[in-house]
Amino acid sequence: MTMPRRLLVDVDVTRYYHCISRCVRRAFLCGEGFEHRKAWIEARLEVLAKSFAVSVCGYAVMDNHLHVLCRLDPGVADDWTDEEVVRRWITLYPPPNLAFDDTATVQAWVNDQCKDASRVAKHRERLQDLGWFMKALKEPLARLANKEDNCKGTFWEARYKSIAILDEEALLATCAYIDLNPFAAGIATVPEASDHTSIKQRVEHARKAGAIETIQWAAAAASVAGSLIEGNIEQSHWLCPMQDRRSCGVPREGMLAGFSLAAYLELVDWTARLYRNGKAKLSPEVLGIMQRLGTSAELWQARIVQFFNKPRWLGSFCATQRELLKAVALRRGLHHVDNAITAFASG
Repeated sequence: MTMPRRLLVDVDVTRYYHCISRCVRRAFLCGEGFEHRKAWIEARLEVLAKSFAVSVCGYAVMDNHLHVLCRLDPGVADDWTDEEVVRRWITLYPPPNLAFDDTATVQAWVNDQCKDASRVAKHRERLQDLGWFMKALKEPLARLANKEDNCKGTFWEARYKSIAILDEEALLATCAYIDLNPFAAGIATVPEASDHTSIKQRVEHARKAGAIETIQWAAAAASVAGSLIEGNIEQSHWLCPMQDRRSCGVPREGMLAGFSLAAYLELVDWTARLYRNGKAKLSPEVLGIMQRLGTSAELWQARIVQFFNKPRWLGSFCATQRELLKAVALRRGLHHVDNAITAFASG
């Protein structure tokens, strides 16, 4: 039985959600000569990440489906002024008759909109809502594709799947799984060469800043200077920073405190070798990651393999600890809730 979305998305349970949306009939509507549509999706994701109080933590655009890992940031939206809310909204849904090249006209229009407090409140609520985020992502792309194909009809399956991520290890495994999708499908030879993925976005952003080698060396050497360089680079990127450095006075919230982008790249590279060959050398850096997560290379491998061996994601929650699943079930008044990957539960 399908669970209502209002029961699946609850920021008091978790702010992280893995969203999966498939093309209708699983047709290759973004492949086989239509790969440019993947670039449309990437460009739209960047616009949404800069407009919504929803951070994009990871994504992979495949030929017939899409993975997006989102974090809800409702507190951010609460701090926006009414004018900022209106301007963000018209960035996503521009009024057809508004002359955006006329600054004075736009300002007057925004001022008039701000007078309607209920409308502003509705926009603010929608700009922090996962359902509206996915709607704002999928609808324009469906229209563009139908216009290009000169046809009508559904492009995406009606309902996207959302999986609540409940702990750090599940979060990292989900990130790695999403970024490794093209690699596992045989589309890319190495993870960072996977087009239309968040890992390639992160690497390319660091490379353009001329700092990818510095970041990797500094992380291996546990350099404070390297950490600062990496933190500054991540702050300027539209994707959610991997490392949360707010304790150092950095304004943007990252995903994990004390876990650098370089460490994540090392983990994904090792996981890719593990997936392809069934074994991979455990470097000191990866061993340190496993120790911090309280897991082992063998357990990590079992979980990743199970991720990729599933034809579809089942379950609405993803956790590595049974206690977290039990707590959610208790909150819902249920006997139990389904875990997306059964091997994830321990304890």
